[in-house]
Amino acid sequence: MEFFIISMLNGLSYGLLLFMLSSGLTLIFSMMGVLNFAHASFYMLGAYVGYSVSRFVGFWPALVLAPLVVGAMGALFERLCLRKVHKYGHVPELMITFGLSYVILELVQLIWGRIALEFQPPAALQGPAFTLINNSVNGLSLLWGAAPAEVCSAADAAVRVVCSPFPATRGFMMLVALIMLLAVWLLLTRTRIGLVIQSALTHPDAVEALGHNVPRIFMLVFGAGAALAGLAGVIGGSTFLTEPAMAATVGSVIFVVVVVGGMGSLSGAFLASVLIGVIQTFAIAFDFSVATMAQQLGVHLSDAARNNSFVKLTLSQVAPILPYLFLVLILIFRPKGLLGTREG
Repeated sequence: MEFFIISMLNGLSYGLLLFMLSSGLTLIFSMMGVLNFAHASFYMLGAYVGYSVSRFVGFWPALVLAPLVVGAMGALFERLCLRKVHKYGHVPELMITFGLSYVILELVQLIWGRIALEFQPPAALQGPAFTLINNSVNGLSLLWGAAPAEVCSAADAAVRVVCSPFPATRGFMMLVALIMLLAVWLLLTRTRIGLVIQSALTHPDAVEALGHNVPRIFMLVFGAGAALAGLAGVIGGSTFLTEPAMAATVGSVIFVVVVVGGMGSLSGAFLASVLIGVIQTFAIAFDFSVATMAQQLGVHLSDAARNNSFVKLTLSQVAPILPYLFLVLILIFRPKGLLGTREG
């Protein structure tokens, strides 16, 4: 039971990290109609800027300052570059953001190097948030923080004790993602600013006639989306690894999330992120192959069948392609996405 709970929490934490990334991309696309290919690069930039800032002022100020710096960079890019090509359509927008992703990658490698950096979380987030203790006699129990060694070791050989810690960094990641979801939803649906932002996409002339600066609104939206990616970068970089390849690791997956959830749908991005995170995590956790399952079911396979590469393929090996398989199925059976309102 503790294995299932920890695996589910790990899947949810990874899914919520994907949501932190895809929420900014969804915000930019739904408000501006721009599919930002450099979004994962802003995520990487947030991790590196957070690392540098944390060395001088600590992790908690870096958690606030790094997203602001990345958001300012995003707004500056929209003002000086993206706005110039916006009138020419989607292809120039895609190409200029695609080029930006390579520029950011090269700058990161020039400034911080090509090797991974040790971005340590603060002392409060080091260690487990809680430990699940499965005792064969007393059953399942929860202990906040790290479990003492004597609790995880049974005095009686007949008693089986399994301790499963859940990292505090992953718990913090889940908390921030949920707060972000609530904050963005309230901003867009319950405030005057959100109303102006949404109206600027569908009726820009009317919004401009009312005295609002539509180009400035778009610049702020793009900067806010980049800032959300930067926030995810600080948390993801301190939880996992801060390296130049971190953008490529999640870059394609977040586009899968946006399409599966529904283009421009924040709630769809949340649902798709959680589903993909849980599916991938359980695929890695339940590392079975066809041969292993056949053996457990009592099915006899011939020597030729057991040596077949497909039969020997495990779920953990297939896990990286599962999001893309999910994407193909969604495009076939529900092109508008899980909670999308428009196709394409």
